[in-house]
Amino acid sequence: MASSSSSSSSSSSSAASRLSSLQRHLRPSHSRSNNKGAGFIKVSPEVSEALSNGNAVVALESTIISHGMPYPQNLETAKEVEANVREKGAVPATIAILDGIPCVGLSIEELARLANLGPRAQKTARRDIAHLVATRGNGATTVSATMFIASLVGISVFVTGGIGGVHRHGEHTMDISSDLTELGRTPVAVISAGVKSILDIPRTLEYLETQGVCVAAYKTNEFPAFFTETSGCKAPSRVDSPEDCARLIDANMKLKLGTGILIAVPIPREHSASGSLIESAIQKALKEARDKNITGNAETPFLLARVNELTGGASLSSNIALVKNNARVGAEIAVALTQLRDHCNEGMMY
Repeated sequence: MASSSSSSSSSSSSAASRLSSLQRHLRPSHSRSNNKGAGFIKVSPEVSEALSNGNAVVALESTIISHGMPYPQNLETAKEVEANVREKGAVPATIAILDGIPCVGLSIEELARLANLGPRAQKTARRDIAHLVATRGNGATTVSATMFIASLVGISVFVTGGIGGVHRHGEHTMDISSDLTELGRTPVAVISAGVKSILDIPRTLEYLETQGVCVAAYKTNEFPAFFTETSGCKAPSRVDSPEDCARLIDANMKLKLGTGILIAVPIPREHSASGSLIESAIQKALKEARDKNITGNAETPFLLARVNELTGGASLSSNIALVKNNARVGAEIAVALTQLRDHCNEGMMY
């Protein structure tokens, strides 16, 4: 037991050490930090204080703000999602790159700026971070980039709508989201409504297995399909409470597996879209994307927007509802994880 508690204490002191380094190196042009790039990151005072005190923090991505929906709906949704996190006792840390600086925790003004930029902000995966920093560009982070930056500052829980995956016909195109490889090498727990249903869910789960990623469904045995509760795929494992999730995350960290965890939360039933309606719209949108030769990182935003049009706005309403639900669940998990670590630290004192 002593070694487990020691590991938890070490994790807390490591996070404090990283934050101390960050405060000394907030200006990128003068950064000389050796802490895996942490010196290039600007952490908001609120997030910095929460992490220093060992309080619950939830990372949030920003692509949903810039590419997920139109202005001003995107800004209102971003504010509401942050409010959902706060209501459950955690601090939200929306992540984005502004003027070449990776930011962890955005002010209202920064959220508004990103929402106004919309698609003019670059959709930023892990591969794009260095170039945006070097060119002082603006970027909205995807799952992979958000995970990477969150990990650098010691945030263990990250909420998104749905992760990327293996695209349909991916066996021919090799179009596989970097979200999956990031999950295989970055120890952050991702809370999502599963995999976006415009993708190939069975092959995505196979790829996650290859990457050694623990995939757990929340309060269900079936892996959810983003807009709908079910996908027809059995989940590899199941968790039934925030405390279950916290123990899973804690075990993953103590074992030093070095991989992320995907916790798939089904969309609330009252917001679930009709499976047949969504699938019909997806098939039509996929054909249009092929006909227009829309590929790469432009494909997912196109498909989501087109599916929303074809479903008369039903899919966007479902998308917003599931993100808010994930934020609440993710915050509960972050709080439970903090309580678990506090308990372990208290055990060391006696």
